[in-house]
Amino acid sequence: MSDWTTSLQRGLVGGAASSIVSTAALALLGRTEAGSAFAPTNAVSHWIWGDEAAEHDGFSLKYTITGYAIHHVSATFWSVLFEKLAGEKLDRKDLRVTLAASAATSAISCFVDYKLTPERLKPGYEKRLSKKSLAGVYAAFAVGLALGAVVLRRKG
Repeated sequence: MSDWTTSLQRGLVGGAASSIVSTAALALLGRTEAGSAFAPTNAVSHWIWGDEAAEHDGFSLKYTITGYAIHHVSATFWSVLFEKLAGEKLDRKDLRVTLAASAATSAISCFVDYKLTPERLKPGYEKRLSKKSLAGVYAAFAVGLALGAVVLRRKG
């Protein structure tokens, strides 16, 4: 098991990668399903601004930036845990292992988000996207986690 300092450092990179990739998925799916690339990210800020955040379609400092910040911190949290629990396996640089570990982490985060988390603290993008699209967002999150792990471990 990796030490916490290493896990935190690596988690910052993996968190950024997974946040960016999953936010891109939110934007693409939001444009298709909600008619707005910003709507799903805005909805995340319901933690602070309430249900009005989920109803806002356009870019907004209040909703979009707050929503992205919450999403980014959440992605970083999961990335740190991913590195802490799977870091030694990831160090083997086996892409199959990395993809399996990132998929498992994403599945666990989805389970926690929608089965263990109180309604007020759920991600919020479920208010603007279908379940099929949510699966795509969590798949993109897994890809981002794997991408971060691979980049961190490439020979340089």
